[in-house]
Order: sequence, then C-alpha cells, then structure tokens
Amino acid sequence: MRIKAFIRLICVGLLVSLVATLVASGAGPAWASGNDAGKAAPVIAADVSVEVEGAKTRFRIALSKPVTAQASLMEKPDRLIIDLPEVAFHLPPETGRQKAGLISSYRYGLFAPGRSRVVMELSQPAIVSGMTVDANAAGGTALLTIELTRTERVDFHRAAVDTAAKAAEVTAQEPAPLTKDARPVIVIDPGHGGIDPGANSVGGVFEKDLVLSFAQKLQKALEASGRYKVLMTRDKDVFISLGDRVRAARNAQADLFISIHADSISGGQEVRGLTVYTGAERASDADSARLAERENKADAVAGIESTEIPDDVSDILVELTLRETRNFSHGFATRLVGAFDSIARLNKNPHRQARFQVLRAHDVPSVLVELGYLSSKQDLDLLMSEEWRGKMVSAMSAAVDRFFAPRFARQGAAAVLP
Repeated sequence: MRIKAFIRLICVGLLVSLVATLVASGAGPAWASGNDAGKAAPVIAADVSVEVEGAKTRFRIALSKPVTAQASLMEKPDRLIIDLPEVAFHLPPETGRQKAGLISSYRYGLFAPGRSRVVMELSQPAIVSGMTVDANAAGGTALLTIELTRTERVDFHRAAVDTAAKAAEVTAQEPAPLTKDARPVIVIDPGHGGIDPGANSVGGVFEKDLVLSFAQKLQKALEASGRYKVLMTRDKDVFISLGDRVRAARNAQADLFISIHADSISGGQEVRGLTVYTGAERASDADSARLAERENKADAVAGIESTEIPDDVSDILVELTLRETRNFSHGFATRLVGAFDSIARLNKNPHRQARFQVLRAHDVPSVLVELGYLSSKQDLDLLMSEEWRGKMVSAMSAAVDRFFAPRFARQGAAAVLP
C-alpha cells in the first residue's frame, strides 16, 4: 500500500469508530457502516488488494476515512455490487483486470452524483460472508474488507432475487418536464461515463473521456449561435443509465437527440471510420446488431438490471409517431454523413440501423454517432487532434442548421432567437 500518500491526505481527527454488520447468510443486501462526517474532505481510495484463502476471497480497499458500504448480488452474469459514497479512486489503470479467487475482474468509478460503485464479476457463485471497516489500519487509513465465500447456485439465486426485490421497492421520482423553449431543443448524449468506461485504446485512452470532451465542444458551438437550447445527459464523468438518457430527452421535449460514441475492435487495427446509426427493430447488418448488443449492455456493466424502455401512450399513437420520428432521424443522419464526407474517413457503409436502447424515444429524432475506432491508431490520432475535432464540430453544427432550416423558415428568425 502507498501509505505515504495516505498520510498526506488524511486528517486523523476525521477517523471515528464504526459499527460493522456481518452477513453470513447471503440473503439480501449486506452492509458495513462507518461515520460519514467531515464531508469537506473527499474520500480517497489509494490501494486495493485481493486475498485468497481456500473457499474464501477477501477484497480490501484502503480509504482515507471510513465510509458506509452496501453490497448486493446480481445474476446473468454473476456479480457483486458494492455501493459507496463518492470516492476518488487513485489506482493504477490496470487495477481490476486480473482474476483472483472468486473474482474474475472488477471495475469502479462514479455511479451517480455523490455515489461510487465497484462491480465485481464472479467466477463462481458466492455470498458475502463478512464486511468490516477497520478505522485504525496501517498508516492511519480505513480498511474496508469484503469477504466472499463459495456457495451453491440455488443459494446465490435466492440472494440475488432478494436483492432485486428490495431494489424494486425504491422508486425514483420522475423529474417534472421542463418548460418548452421557443428555440429547438437539442440533447447531446456523451456515451458511457463513471463506472462504465466504454471502449479503450491500447494506450489507456477511454471512450467516456473522449466523447465527453467532444460533446462539450459541440455544445459550445451550437449554443454560440443562439439558435438552440442545448442540454447534456452528463457534463462530467458520471454514469447515466440508458433509460435515464432517453427520459432526459423526452422530459426536455427535445427536438433532436445526438448520442456520441467511439468503438473499438480487438485485433482489428485495420478497421476504422465514422458511422452514423439510427434506430430500427431490425439491424441493417450483422456488425450493427453486434454493436447495438454491446452498447445495450451498458447498464449491466454498472450493475443495473437492463429492462426495455416502456412507452407511455397507446400503441397506435406510438407507431404513427415513431414512423414520423424515424423519418426525421434518417433525414438528419443523411445530412450528417454528407457533412462528414469531406473531412472524416467514413465507414464503408456510413449510415446504418440497429436496435439501440438509447435511440428508443418514439417522439424524439435520434442518432448515434460512432466517431471512429480507438483500436485504430489512425482514428485515435484524429480523435485526439484538436484541429480534427474542431472540423467535426463545425460539420455537425452545419448539419444541425440544415436539419432545422425548414422550421426556421416557417417561424422566422425572431421566433427562435433568445
């Protein structure tokens, strides 16, 4: 452990006694409680270790102060979810990739404002047989220990079902719809975020960071014209579920939804190029179907059960609205491809269709833009280039202007300016 780093970060006066609850049955969530006082100082995780002892595996996080943690189990695949208050993970990039005991791998990051999460992929069914927090560990740190014990499938299933039942009792309140702006409302959706890094390059560049930076540039460019109200599904490194991204667009009564991504293919360094996707029940090709399947697993990566996004109006109205909305989506996608043609390397089939969950809003024209492949050095160099990104943002802004040109013509400039 990097004890010296902890000594610089911890105020000993913040460390207090705590109460620990051990859960040996595995039925339902397990809790380890600590004092969360002193919120002015962030909680820092500077070291993680995994210890294997027979049928038991112990996962330990060294923290700058005690926290309250919640553990729960999920199936398909088998996972252990650890929910924490917001934690800054100061860990090496390769942390969590190696199998150890009952843990195949684990990932961590910001799950929601004020909340962080660790998601462990389990190699075998296991229950939480103990959770403790030692507030007086070496170097004045707080050591959170989670002990896992191998169990039978039926017992794991029972614990996972109990976890899901308890989670279903907590319902989130829907935000009130925003007041409709006279200008067209555009929602930009930087893909992934927080605990879900998305794709990554060989050099450790994460999709979530690249697309957020690009989306922020696009937002500034569109807002600078004064013609649009521009919202973001996320403006920092935080996880947003697929359903919440769609709901954000619908609650804002968005006129256009643009989801920004960057793909990666293992062993496919020669594969490169930009692609624009629109939603469809049936994918236009096998590659698009596989990509949509991967992207639709974003919630599972963060430890959330993936569910279909329901519509809240009659089926007939949904079908009629969806048909018109998809026509608009196709129209915008065509404009995007045309704008990109002179400045970007396009995929051999640049406009494709697939059943992306994030494009499921039946009343919001929506596209998903894959800017390129992080697995391609040529694409990655472009994605990291300020000059190229500036050209791309200008091209996308021009496509947006052309998309809304008929509306501006009908309403007149005064109707859409601030």
